[in-house]
Amino acid sequence: MPSKDTATVVAALTRQVLKLPASLRRSLTWDRGLEMAKHKTFTVATKVNVYFCDPQSPWQRGTNENTNGLLRQYFPRKTDLSGYSQADLNKVALRLNQRPRKTLDFETQASTP
Repeated sequence: MPSKDTATVVAALTRQVLKLPASLRRSLTWDRGLEMAKHKTFTVATKVNVYFCDPQSPWQRGTNENTNGLLRQYFPRKTDLSGYSQADLNKVALRLNQRPRKTLDFETQASTP
């Protein structure tokens, strides 16, 4: 993204969320970053409620924290993603979605309805 200002982030996130099936657009939990200051605009555009976790409480976003750890296997912290094509990013997403998860009884995200 060219900028992390709230208007840019909300617009980009809105575009991406609207591409998801409606069944996956239920809610979004965010940290206290200023980039979601216009979260009401996002909610109106997507019908997705935004919840904010408490400061210094990463366990309130457990799936997000776990996913960040998995992504670090492919992209170390501070990696510039502009050097990767969308096809490269899609390959990583596919690998992660095909990974069996204990919380899914060792099914994959890709295989669950």
